Formats: sequence, C-alpha cells, structure tokens
Amino acid sequence: MNTKIKWSISAILIAFFGWYFLLKQSDYIISFKAKTATGTISQGVQEWASNQNKVGKEVATVLEKKGYEYLKLELSKGSHKEVYDWEITSLNDSVSEVNVGIKELGHSLFNRLTAPFIDTPFKKEQIAKVTDFKNGLEQHLKAFKVKIEGEGTSKAEFVAYIKLTSIMSEKAQTMIGNDANITGYLQRNNIKIIGHPYVEVVNWDREKEIVEFNYCFPVSKNVTQVPDSKVKFKMMPALKGLKATYHGNFRTSDRAWFAILDYAKRNNIQLENKVLENFLANPFNGGNELEWETKIIIPFASK
Repeated sequence: MNTKIKWSISAILIAFFGWYFLLKQSDYIISFKAKTATGTISQGVQEWASNQNKVGKEVATVLEKKGYEYLKLELSKGSHKEVYDWEITSLNDSVSEVNVGIKELGHSLFNRLTAPFIDTPFKKEQIAKVTDFKNGLEQHLKAFKVKIEGEGTSKAEFVAYIKLTSIMSEKAQTMIGNDANITGYLQRNNIKIIGHPYVEVVNWDREKEIVEFNYCFPVSKNVTQVPDSKVKFKMMPALKGLKATYHGNFRTSDRAWFAILDYAKRNNIQLENKVLENFLANPFNGGNELEWETKIIIPFASK
C-alpha cells in the first residue's frame, strides 16, 4: 500500500471519528417503520412523553417541535437526563419511517464507544423504551382506518352552529360538553335537524395544536331564527379540496387530517389551515367504532 493511499485512509478515519465523537448529536439511533401518518406518530410521541410524567417514571419536556416531522424531548429523573430526537418521514400513503436518536448527558462518550458492540444497560433501556412506544402505537392503529379519496367537493349546507375552541386532542370532548347547548336550543324551538352534524374548523394552529371550530347541524333555510347568545345560523359554503374517509372514534378523527397533510406534501399541494368533518354515525348509539364513518375535506389554499 503506497503512502498516498495510507494518508487517504487515515484522513477518512480521522474525519469519521471526529464526526462520530464530536459532531454526531446522538449516542444511539433506533429506526422503525409504522403504517400511519407523521402527525399520528408525533402526537403519539407527545402522549407517550406525557404518560411518563403521569406514572412518575421520568419528567418529560418538549424542547423543540417542527411540524409533525421533528420532535426533541428531554426525559429526566433527578440529575439523570436523556435527550430524544424523533425524526419522522412520510414514505408513501400508508407508511412513515421513524428515526430516534438518543443522547445520555454526561455519559455520551462511553455510550458511543460501547453501544455498537455491547448490550449495555443504556442500550437495553433505550430499546425497551422505543419498543414500548412502538407497541402502543400499533395497538392504537388497530382502532381506526383512513382512506384518502383524492380531490373532491363538499356540498353547501344551511346550518345552526355554535363557536368553540379547544386543543386538538380534546375536540370531541368539547363537542360533547356543548352538545346540549345547540341540540337543546333546536328542540326548544321545534327546529328539525335534517342531516348529519359537521365540525367546520375555521382555524387550525398546527404548531400549538389548537383548533377554532363551528359545531354545526343542518336545518331548513326557512326556520324561525330565535335570537340566542350562542347558537347562530349561516350558509356553510361548498369546499373544494382533498378528501378522506375515516372509520373510528370521533376523538381521533384528526388521524385523517394528518394523512391528508402527508399526501398533500408528497404531491406538492397547498392546503388551508381549515378542515370540514361530516359525522355520519351517532356515537350515542354505541356499536363497533370501526363502523363509525366520517367524511373529511381540507380545502385547497387560495391562489
């Protein structure tokens, strides 16, 4: 082997070890794939972290969040701290790839030297944690189904509605908590509901995961509109956008929102921060949740 080749190999090794020990952000990386959208995984990670707080295992803190494709968490117990970088990438209509980079503060050098070769307590613990999350995610995915329908148009409806605001994970509870306000008004004033209820999300703050929405019931245009502090009436316009059909509990219908967002990104389609949901089943009747159907559309962004 001549001197030039030796120097080239040495330079490559120096560069690699310099990156591995000095520049690389994680001590250990775990990768897996999941048959769902990036947003569903991102929300699952946040719920998993919140559960660590609830059961008193560790204190979980969200350090950074970029859309639904990157989440940085810190898990701490006493002086012991670990940082988790979750990178989530949509591969196609049904599969996302997850890469979890883990760094143990104060023990990083030892972990980097041993993790590739030895099943250390650190390595075993990280595999167990990520496996626990993955198993929980897979159980959750059995509870609903999403089918992307492509481009479509909703129909215009005249509705009675009330304005509500909530975090995304509590949207359904907020609807249920206010259901008596609107249905009670309609019953008292002998106004017949002539279609399935809608949720018209007029503003979706994706970073804060807060939604402002109208909870709507289709009624006749000719009803007598008795003045009320909460219940209002309007013509809800038809919307053109990307459609999906969701089967499952209405509490997690936003899983279809995330699937639509991933589809739009892969196909370079710009969408509004708005959503229209049409619930075709009555949850108060019970039954198999996988038979509850919701039609969802996210409108195209205005040019």
